[in-house]
Amino acid sequence: MEHEAGAEVVDAEVVEEGRLPAAIQPRPAARPVVDRHTILYPGQGLPTEADQPTYTERDLYVSEQTAERLENQSAPKNTSANYQSQRNKFAAWCAGEGRVARPCTTATYVEYVAHLIELGRSPNAINAAMSAIRTWMPEDQKPGTKQARGMLNEYRKTWAKRTAVRKAPPITDELLRAMVATCDLRTIAGRRDRCMLLLGRGALNRRIELADLSIADVAVDDDFVTLHIRSSKTDQEAKGEHTDIPAEDDPLLDPVAAVRDWLTALHHLGVREGAFFRALTSRGTLQNRAVAKERGDYVTGDAINDWVRGRAHKAGAKNWQQITAHGLRRGGAQAIAEAGGDPTKQGRWKPGSAVVKREYLDRAQSRAENPWLKVQAKRSGKPA
Repeated sequence: MEHEAGAEVVDAEVVEEGRLPAAIQPRPAARPVVDRHTILYPGQGLPTEADQPTYTERDLYVSEQTAERLENQSAPKNTSANYQSQRNKFAAWCAGEGRVARPCTTATYVEYVAHLIELGRSPNAINAAMSAIRTWMPEDQKPGTKQARGMLNEYRKTWAKRTAVRKAPPITDELLRAMVATCDLRTIAGRRDRCMLLLGRGALNRRIELADLSIADVAVDDDFVTLHIRSSKTDQEAKGEHTDIPAEDDPLLDPVAAVRDWLTALHHLGVREGAFFRALTSRGTLQNRAVAKERGDYVTGDAINDWVRGRAHKAGAKNWQQITAHGLRRGGAQAIAEAGGDPTKQGRWKPGSAVVKREYLDRAQSRAENPWLKVQAKRSGKPA
């Protein structure tokens, strides 16, 4: 082929008729990106892969602080630690069974639930394990729950038949007085335990609410003690609530005097801030908490239980082994209901709580209307 003088000559490639070089092959059409949830407006084109953004590592990583918040979201530290423990147990079981732990299949999830049932674990414990495992899985690879829930529901029925319901006995006014009387106010531990008993009873505290109290959460004047409960079972978002406990004429049972005595004891120990209830040695000094990495200076709910049970034992309660800090809550709620009051707000139950209605209000009314009371009134000549 001849070219005009001065014209630029470029490389050329001879190709077969009907074929283009690879470098200029037409690009394949971008694949549509749709699923059964896609909604398109009239005239709108199908979204394709070409419309999708290109992500880099920057879009996928979170900071260490954010990762820590995600690990502990909406769960107290003890719950987070329990979840990790449950996940570790599941991973160990999967390794022993030759199964993939994460992400696991629905069959593996169901088989593990059956394994826990065979071990005789409580339904609540199995439910907690199921939740820990499922929330551990990637968001789009969680196992199905229908079969596992069905097995657990059937297991609950047999569990209920062979397991008697054990509720912490209520700490009555009489028992409370006997327990407080064992607190030697000449000792640091005596002042602490009296304060713990009277606040637990007066504010209808759950044990962890007592354990989580800070000095800044407790205010006292001549007429009331006010507790700021930063979070509770019914306040997982930690909005916080205030609960007032009125002063008592009886010095032994007066929460105002008890709080002031304990604050004075804390000051003598050099404590001005931080945890309100502290672990003590047998000599009445502060216990070394260097190894308490989870709670630091804050005691556990189990410690509160131990203090309550110890005082019940010293008071000579026949069923002292069964008594826990929850007995303060139950006993206080029962006393309020029997006096015609509603313990809902004082105990930070949800408004209209079915538990309060069933366990306290209805029971108090039933007792007040007990037909044997009319028989006793007739015998004594008093009006029914």
